[in-house]
Amino acid sequence: GALHGQTLCRRLTTQPITQYPDTLKQQLRYQSPQQHDSLAYKGQSYEEVVELRKQYLTPNVTSYYKKPLLIHRGSGSQLFDQEKSYLDMFGGIVTVSVGHCHPKVNAALEEQLRTLWHTTNIYMHPKLHQYAERLMAKMPGDLKNVYFVNSGSEANDLAMLIARLYTGNNDIISFRNAYHGASPYTMGLTAHSTWRYPLPGINSGVLHTMNPDPYTGIWGGKHCRDSPVQTSRNCNCQEGQCKATDMYYEQLEQIFKYSLPRGKVAAMFAESIQGVGGTVQYTKGYIKRAAELVRANGGLFISDEVQSGFGRTGEHYWGFEGHDIVPDIVTMAKGMGNGFPMGAVITSRKVAEVLSQALHFNTFGGNPLACAVGIAVLDVIDEEELQKNSLEVGTYMLKGLERLRDKHDVIGDVRGKGLMIGVELVADKETRQHLSAPHFVDIWEMCKDMGVLFGRGGLNANVLRIKPPMCINRTDADYALAVIDYCCDQYMKKQKRGSRR
Repeated sequence: GALHGQTLCRRLTTQPITQYPDTLKQQLRYQSPQQHDSLAYKGQSYEEVVELRKQYLTPNVTSYYKKPLLIHRGSGSQLFDQEKSYLDMFGGIVTVSVGHCHPKVNAALEEQLRTLWHTTNIYMHPKLHQYAERLMAKMPGDLKNVYFVNSGSEANDLAMLIARLYTGNNDIISFRNAYHGASPYTMGLTAHSTWRYPLPGINSGVLHTMNPDPYTGIWGGKHCRDSPVQTSRNCNCQEGQCKATDMYYEQLEQIFKYSLPRGKVAAMFAESIQGVGGTVQYTKGYIKRAAELVRANGGLFISDEVQSGFGRTGEHYWGFEGHDIVPDIVTMAKGMGNGFPMGAVITSRKVAEVLSQALHFNTFGGNPLACAVGIAVLDVIDEEELQKNSLEVGTYMLKGLERLRDKHDVIGDVRGKGLMIGVELVADKETRQHLSAPHFVDIWEMCKDMGVLFGRGGLNANVLRIKPPMCINRTDADYALAVIDYCCDQYMKKQKRGSRR
């Protein structure tokens, strides 16, 4: 099985739940929590919180799971509700990079909040400049100027503005299946119908090109992806030459031929690996060729590193490095603050100068608290070798998931790099028909009941998104693999029982 006979240790705050088969229970060793009373939950009851949520929060604020979790504490790779602990394999939507409540990050924040919370940029404060220097040391080429904001949507919003100002062009290209934010400006970049409101002007100046997806796209297969695990789909590509990339690139050229003013584009946006879209990777070499085409037509190439940055992909610190490019603009957020609201736009001095044409101001961007946290996060990633850990544990997990894909008919594809992993669940492996929502939820809820939290993504919401804190170890990976193995097995048995009836 996925555990390879190892004994795992999971800490729960109550007795273990009993849905597991005896064989799995025997492979798991539970321990009573050794926590201080001060860490136990003492807040409002679950029922009171549910009522307050219904009464005061806007109804679009929805939660995961049929019975949402009430999380009150986190530590490392663990989250705690009132009853037990969970292995967090989603990191607060790819945001908790170095671990929940990391002691060094906590200490940096506590030290800063005792001296200075806020001044905004009308004055100088040392942490802003210290952090800028540290962050720019991680950037290649001319990417040496930064503007701090508070979220990924804000960062992409500003990157759109900069690109249009700098080039004097208006049109921007992004991929179908991309997610770049939900602000009115970035909603046009985002190409998921589920994230778009029926408002005029949302798509103004934004065009979506075909997504070069080697699993569900028109072209691609088992030689086309930069991942330790290739899709099982057949293709005619040879080693070192991806024919699928040639055909997807032709589709991009069609945008330039038919939908843009000749030789005039402002920018192209691309996530290094699509996040919300279901950890989708592109065909080999596509991004590099796309960047060259965009620049040849007067535009800038913008890499969205909101989810793939800060060492998560393992082989590189930034996801764009895996595509062998240096972008003109890089946007980032999420993992840079380990949960503290932070974002940034990084570009060259030459491009950044266009913002001097008028006043542009962000009250909270680069405030002392955020910068203290940001510095500590950079320190921890380096000191604890979390990029290396992402590569080693991530590849180990990908290979384990590959075995599960070959074992279970419901797992259609496994993909990703480092600790940015997607597992696509299907109703039919041959046709790649997605698993419908009720069936996906059966498996997903089972995983939660067994103490493992996964994200959910893809246009059809049929992809397990595995993007945990980068501090997880092989024991955590083994536990997650065992749970996926068991839940998929239970699902398939249930389906067979249903078909016999």
